[in-house]
Amino acid sequence: MDVARVYVMKFSSVYPLYINKAERKGRTKAEVDTLICWLTGYDQQSLQQQIDKKNDFETFFAQAPALNPNAPKITGMICGYRIEEIEDPLMRKVRYLDKLIDELAKGRPMEKIMRK
Repeated sequence: MDVARVYVMKFSSVYPLYINKAERKGRTKAEVDTLICWLTGYDQQSLQQQIDKKNDFETFFAQAPALNPNAPKITGMICGYRIEEIEDPLMRKVRYLDKLIDELAKGRPMEKIMRK
């Protein structure tokens, strides 16, 4: 994994890709936002501020109010890596987010995605 590239990648440049992926599969921007807020602790307004500031992923997660306590329940494979085996904390958080969006796009119910 090229961790250095992820550190400088702008969240605001990846966010529209998350939305497009979800919408292509019949899901909504609101559902994407709900998952991002669930994972990070941002509310809708602070999420939009992060997007407007064009923060990178490192800053986005560093400024997040609180990672959801159920986040470690997000397991499985993403981009060829097992999430629970990723040692770098930032990379693991990014992959958590990727996995949530993948599950959304695959039609999984929101309750199950949010590990309720």
